[in-house]
Amino acid sequence: MKAKLVNRVHSTIDPADPHPYLHGAWTPMFEEWDADALDVEGSLPMDLDGVYLRNSENPVHQPLGKYHPFDGDGMLHAIRFRGGRASYRNRFVRTAGFLAEQNAGRALWSGLAEMPPRSERPGWGAQGALKDSSSTDVVVHAGRALTSFYQCGELYQLDPQTLQQFGPAKWEGEGGFPAEGVSAHAKVDTTTGELLFFNYSKQAPYMHCGVVSAEGRLHHYRPVPLPGPRLPHDMAYTRHFMILCDFPLFWDAALLPKGLHVARMHDLPSRFALVPRPGTDIDPDIRWFEAAPTYALHFVNAWEDGDEVILDGYRQRCPLPPPLEGAPKPYAMLMAYTDLHSLKPQLWRWRFDLARGTTREEPLDEGVTEFGTFNRNHAMHPHRYVYSALGEHGMFLFNGLCKHDLRTGNNQPVLFGPGIYGSEAPFAPRPGGNAEDDGYLVSFVTDLNRDCSECWVYAAQDLAAGPIAKVRLPARIPSGTHACWTPGSALRHSE
Repeated sequence: MKAKLVNRVHSTIDPADPHPYLHGAWTPMFEEWDADALDVEGSLPMDLDGVYLRNSENPVHQPLGKYHPFDGDGMLHAIRFRGGRASYRNRFVRTAGFLAEQNAGRALWSGLAEMPPRSERPGWGAQGALKDSSSTDVVVHAGRALTSFYQCGELYQLDPQTLQQFGPAKWEGEGGFPAEGVSAHAKVDTTTGELLFFNYSKQAPYMHCGVVSAEGRLHHYRPVPLPGPRLPHDMAYTRHFMILCDFPLFWDAALLPKGLHVARMHDLPSRFALVPRPGTDIDPDIRWFEAAPTYALHFVNAWEDGDEVILDGYRQRCPLPPPLEGAPKPYAMLMAYTDLHSLKPQLWRWRFDLARGTTREEPLDEGVTEFGTFNRNHAMHPHRYVYSALGEHGMFLFNGLCKHDLRTGNNQPVLFGPGIYGSEAPFAPRPGGNAEDDGYLVSFVTDLNRDCSECWVYAAQDLAAGPIAKVRLPARIPSGTHACWTPGSALRHSE
């Protein structure tokens, strides 16, 4: 391995702070690295060609009040595979909030769990007092990696290989970048190159969606009116529709005037909006469909089948869990809301009948799983396989993966091992492969036993065989969530 320490960021975090999400696999890192010719245990496939990007919540300064693991500053990790070799880069995302706090030498914004907020400056996004840390999601569009924040904000642009930074996206077209920001989980339609996105706020009409061309021009932006402020987190799309949601878990309106953003379940159904995509020859009116009350953080795929639109995602069986039993009292509620085994999400299917205006829904699996990926060559088409993350009991950590075969109903769970925690594992199709599962799963893992981090590569057709390659990183990295895979063919112009 040829590793170079590029930068070290000054931190004010108190190492004695007992917060569970400032230690263990969530211990933040403050170094930025360039590393080439990474050491490999096993053998990297010669046809694994592309970049795996993962975003992370990585706090730098001692929190103002109670820390929440979603508050941390964005740090992007990139590992480039080509010709049986791998290289690695990591960089903090230079958001406006990150730069302001670096200049001040301390935290200026409090986080999600601090109510009322103690922020010393105006914030961003739907809540209005939070720092836009751009630490939630990452996609690659028009040759740039775009990082985003879960409660809406800027989209920060980086080169997907070198992580050179280009600041916030500034779109040409209908009014430019939206004043309401953009939520995490914008989607890239690989058939058109378009970026599909949504946002939400506390001002009517409370939600919008839009489309950005493959060249980076905003050519469609429309309201999706809601009855009041809501907390959507993800979207899906088909050939003709963008699918947005209105779940009954949202802020208590009576507490908002007091500056308290407290979510509760309301006695309302779940609702899904089918918003016609521009350029399609269908009625432009939004179609709403009702379903059983729940909350869903993430969807997998959606497609059209005759008069039906079908959506797969993760339905929570307990969107508002009780405080986590056995957790330290100051953190018991926070830890329940970030524990998959408290929320109990399961792989689920919704069917929207366009002719009758009705919804049918059904479970696809009974296990507790989330953060699913699939072969994106099957986007907008029926898929057979989903690859989900398995959660550690009591903590927001991924301790394994599960391959779901939706045709047979069989599952193939694999655990990383005690004290080893991974990341969302996108599917990397094998060039020339014919089968839907002919490809690889890629995940960063942190091994607390050996105090190191690696990137593990699995053959998706046989997860039980274990990783076919383990690539050593130059430093131990903290746990993180959302990731994406971009094939080498989409990176050529940036080299």
